[in-house]
Amino acid sequence: MAAHPPAAPALTLRSTAGRGTLLATVLGSALVFLDGTVVGIALPAIAADLGATTAGLQWTVNGYALTLAAFLLLGGSLGDRFGRRRLFLVGTVAFAAASVLCALAPTVGLLIAARAAQGVGGALLTPGSLAILQSSFAAGDRAKAIGAWSGLGGAVGAVAPFLGGWIVEQAGWRWVFGINIPLAALVVVVALRWVPESVDAESTGGLDVVGTALAAVGLGALTWSLTAWSEAGTLDASVGAVGLAGLLALGGFVVAERRVRHPALPLGLFRWRPFAAVNLATLLVYAALSGIFFFLPITLQVVTGWSPLAAGIASLPVTLLMLLLSAQGGALGARIGPRIPMTVGPLLAGAGAALLGGIGAGTTYLTGVLPGVLLVGAGLVLTVAPLTSTALAAAPDHLAGVASATNNAVSRVAGLLAVAVLPLVAGVGTGLSDPDVLAGAHPVAMLTCAGLMAAGAVVAAVAIPTSASAVSPPPPSPSPPSPSSPSPR
Repeated sequence: MAAHPPAAPALTLRSTAGRGTLLATVLGSALVFLDGTVVGIALPAIAADLGATTAGLQWTVNGYALTLAAFLLLGGSLGDRFGRRRLFLVGTVAFAAASVLCALAPTVGLLIAARAAQGVGGALLTPGSLAILQSSFAAGDRAKAIGAWSGLGGAVGAVAPFLGGWIVEQAGWRWVFGINIPLAALVVVVALRWVPESVDAESTGGLDVVGTALAAVGLGALTWSLTAWSEAGTLDASVGAVGLAGLLALGGFVVAERRVRHPALPLGLFRWRPFAAVNLATLLVYAALSGIFFFLPITLQVVTGWSPLAAGIASLPVTLLMLLLSAQGGALGARIGPRIPMTVGPLLAGAGAALLGGIGAGTTYLTGVLPGVLLVGAGLVLTVAPLTSTALAAAPDHLAGVASATNNAVSRVAGLLAVAVLPLVAGVGTGLSDPDVLAGAHPVAMLTCAGLMAAGAVVAAVAIPTSASAVSPPPPSPSPPSPSSPSPR
């Protein structure tokens, strides 16, 4: 095990090192976020250039999402043990190298492989961003630094749809990946100059390699079988066998997490009802959200005939509403409790998805797109901040990092499964680039997303506490005295 570095002086936001550390973590997170956003806008261009099938486009998204979700918990554990800055830098360099391969990929297969490598890099750098801020800043500036990180991340989100559409339209889809290279180089320079190293002094347990491998194999096999089933339209024996193997591997993951000494995912957390409920709500809401933003930019380009830039900008109001009102949404949840916002929010977003199901060949933005997008944005404003705070509060303080990583991984898995399953449910087959096929499939996909949002609202209404104080788990009961101990008088 690596020796622990000496503790660095706590940073402040007024110091040059503090501002440099904040800049590095914001830009590092932006790498992962941008690729998760702008690639969806580039899918029609990728299909046209590389002759990608529906399954190829699904895997262009899911190759990245799969490895990111599977290795996220391991990435956090590695950073805690071997150095958060070190793993942050390793992840950034790996992400940049994979981005070069994506930009140069001559075939869809090589693009998917490079996207999977990108996901591994993202899984190494993503947990480090917040962990670096949490461990490096003085207590008085820590909340401000995390707030600034969140706000600047929102600004990146506001720019991403415009930037992605503009790049695809003006420079081609390959530059969606090429732009990562200078950004990653800047992250490395800034991090080497200003980010202090930190480790978790109590992180002495073993790494959960077996659990991580079983999760990766299980998610990969299940996603492949669902994608193959979606494209073929029928489930043959070999595809079903791979899917069954995936389910067995995921079952093995659950068994392993119960038995290993240092699990990546402590299953005991799910015995506390609010923690289980908030993660189930996360699975449903983020599956719907991923489905909406997978289909929307493709439909606007393929069916409605919009340019990549116009399709990218179409969802901008969602990000702007999140950027401007998320703090108020979080404050509302703290004041009245998480149950009402987490119930009303998904219902609003589901109504927005249902409206977006009406998009067709003659759709105009003001009447056919904007109302639905605004409802989705308003629903997320009410939902996301209370959901995140509830996920953190529903675990003991010493497991806050695990709780955050778990909730993040659940949201990634939700997106992974949504992109694999929704084309099957909607009946796309091989016609994701066919305007006639997609015109009929898009309403089904949007109504399915609306149903998932409604299911998330039901979970919140039934199982999320009405007050924020009731979310926190009770303190552990004291151990009973051993037979040899004297009984208290």
